[in-house]
Amino acid sequence: MKKHNFSAGPCILPKEVMQKASEAVVELDGIGLSLIEISHRSKEFVAVMEKARSLALELLGLEGKGYKALYLQGGASLEFLMVAYNFLENKAGYINTGTWSTKAIKEAKLFGDVIEVASSKDKNFNYIPRGYVVPNDLDYLHLTSNNTIFGTQIKEFPNTKVPLICDMSSDIFSRQMDFSKFDLIYAGAQKNMGPAGTTLVIIKDDILGQVSRQIPSMLDYQVHLSKDSMYNTPSVFAVYVSMLTLQWLKDLGGIAAIEEINDKKASLIYSEIDLNPLFNGFAKKEDRSNMNATFTLTDESLKDTFDEMWKEAGINGLNGHRSVGGYRASMYNALPLESVGVLVDIMSDLERRG
Repeated sequence: MKKHNFSAGPCILPKEVMQKASEAVVELDGIGLSLIEISHRSKEFVAVMEKARSLALELLGLEGKGYKALYLQGGASLEFLMVAYNFLENKAGYINTGTWSTKAIKEAKLFGDVIEVASSKDKNFNYIPRGYVVPNDLDYLHLTSNNTIFGTQIKEFPNTKVPLICDMSSDIFSRQMDFSKFDLIYAGAQKNMGPAGTTLVIIKDDILGQVSRQIPSMLDYQVHLSKDSMYNTPSVFAVYVSMLTLQWLKDLGGIAAIEEINDKKASLIYSEIDLNPLFNGFAKKEDRSNMNATFTLTDESLKDTFDEMWKEAGINGLNGHRSVGGYRASMYNALPLESVGVLVDIMSDLERRG
């Protein structure tokens, strides 16, 4: 039985993408060779890379607007370092909304003055800060659009003349917005795009070359851009699967179509959390994530029963992060609405057994 995969990452991928990817591992497009044994400089893989880069810009509405796409390695965690290496000359601002922004701040402090413009640490990151003032003298302002661990999501981004950089690892391609507001976007593939191993970076051309320090080649965005993501051997399989997933999303109707589905999934589970007296939502209602619903039991004596019920129903990856406890239902793009329905039915059944 194929399980209902609520894992926070690596996460569920579309069934048809998995099928095509598995076929390509045996033989890519009838060329007599496996995807994972051909040269990354072969015409076949260069075409894959170019399509993956092009699809990313097309889906985000950034084609012809002065942006380029890269597929790098090291995950979002390396981007914490690369962002500061490439852009922090004097002072940078960070909005601290959870574990990953905390880690990004730690790395940035190696390169210059870093200030927390706002933080929700005082409430264990269960809300998104508002009403803060962005200083005009920042090299950039860094945000994390969605917080997987705590289940919060930024709904409105600040209007500022300061360059905006955003970690969108866990909600990129899931909702419509004006992506041209951002000067740099980065996202690990293992949430909404593909398997772990590659990281999408979207960069506006005119933001580069602003720091005086020498940057090692492997950490220099300009070097990677000059080589079209081929400066070193890319993560071939992860890029290929990301390309397939982006094509799947385009065929589905793009971000507008998947946002409608994601809204239905989020509405279904949050309605149950709010109506069922056995559960409490962790995040503030106005800041709830459509990707990661975090919740706890009101009566911990029911934990063993509830855990047995959802496991018997074929649900995987529902346990919450240790920072929050309880449960976390990660509902990335490829998770069917039906899977959320299965979980909600179990939650309702637990109440009926009451």
